[in-house]
Amino acid sequence: MKRRGFLRGALASAAAVVAYSPSRGVWAAQPDPDTINIPDLDGELVLAGSLLADAADDFGHIISAAPVAVLIPGSTSDIVKLIKFANDHDIKVGGMSMIGNTHSCYGQSQVGGGVVIDMSALSEIHEITEDSAVVDAGVRWRELVQASLAVGKSPPTLTDYLDLSVGGTLSCGGIGGQAFIHGLQVDNVLELLVVTGKGKLVTCSPKKKRKLFESVLAGLGQFGIIVRARVRLVDVPPMARVYTALYTDLVAMTSDQEFLMDECRFDYIEGFAEPAEGGQGWIYKIELVKYFAPGDEPNDAEQLEDLAFNEGSEVITDVPYFTFVDRVTPQVEFLKQIGVWGLPHPWIDVFVPGSETDDFVQGVLNQTTLADTGQGPILIYPFKRANVTRRFMAMPDDETVFLFSILRTAVPPDAAQQLVDANRGIYEELRDLGGKRYPISAIPFSVQDWKDHFGGRWGSFVQAKCKYDPCNVLTPGQGIFS
Repeated sequence: MKRRGFLRGALASAAAVVAYSPSRGVWAAQPDPDTINIPDLDGELVLAGSLLADAADDFGHIISAAPVAVLIPGSTSDIVKLIKFANDHDIKVGGMSMIGNTHSCYGQSQVGGGVVIDMSALSEIHEITEDSAVVDAGVRWRELVQASLAVGKSPPTLTDYLDLSVGGTLSCGGIGGQAFIHGLQVDNVLELLVVTGKGKLVTCSPKKKRKLFESVLAGLGQFGIIVRARVRLVDVPPMARVYTALYTDLVAMTSDQEFLMDECRFDYIEGFAEPAEGGQGWIYKIELVKYFAPGDEPNDAEQLEDLAFNEGSEVITDVPYFTFVDRVTPQVEFLKQIGVWGLPHPWIDVFVPGSETDDFVQGVLNQTTLADTGQGPILIYPFKRANVTRRFMAMPDDETVFLFSILRTAVPPDAAQQLVDANRGIYEELRDLGGKRYPISAIPFSVQDWKDHFGGRWGSFVQAKCKYDPCNVLTPGQGIFS
């Protein structure tokens, strides 16, 4: 079903808001002497129904903070009107990229007692050109890739799971196995249309309103709500040759990853820790991809030359480009069918200084069992710090950085808090080594933690908040500003 059709169905069970009581701080489905009318909207602001329950949850299923209303915008103008109204009446607002499918794990996109904007109601692909695409924030990367491949193009960096929204990942970072060449998704944006925390609709880019542009990308929703983006596209061949191989030793795999990253021999590099035979300890698997056109196949011997993987463990497979980049979707659909997708997911995603990676990652894995992951994947792969250009995308100082992710599923569900506590311990050890947290993680954070996270850029972060959202109405779920 198309998203708008789904929303119409959800609205059938919801009560539309028509008024607001400033004295009581409540929305009303019927006006009374104590209420004022809300602005005229092209969409709807709703009080009840399944949307509110969905907006109180996220992928982590650990934190729940219910809003009092959900805006289904019929236009960008609705978002402008709501945020101006929120400023006048001290109402908290957050833009949830996709209600019921947000990928944050610890309540980051929730707005307890406030209003959530379901950005998935705005999901049009406006333009695809030779080098870019203009899309609404609610468009899913999967939809954009399907459309751009019709002309042989693709966004240069893609998250492993494509069913995430453009606006959602551009607010956080957006990382994948192509980042060692192209940087993160936030590093491949050419222009934004943003509604600031003041309710101003602003077009910004590296040449126009640059400070706003640099603040909003990876700005965690603190300065404005992205409503549209022009993102970079690159040429891609139609096929992908996927190489996987096993390692007994973590150092051997990370050394090969760094070697291949410097050589740019492949288009994509990732790696995994997987349970060893019998479930005791870990083995390591590298995943490498070379894109190609039929008739111009890669030379396998040259591609795998000088690598130290376990002899005979290599597997080589050819698949269409889209099949490769969308490979996680069928897995997710299976997990949904068997009920695992709905369990708590206390994920931890962190950026580790390259010089500390082997010791730190091995130390964590030595204390991690398969039960601690719920059989969720563990990711380990490098990228270049220099390719990450956005000022609020906090990174370690090393030239090479590794993403280290334990994508946990809490089995049984009541183990979630224990795993969150473990995440916190891992983070504290990493913080002392100069590492950083990827903001979707299930790691409790205080204001002091955020100051440590941004380091020398904390002052600039506060200044941007004061400039673009002085009434502090946007995205309270991050817990950055009290």
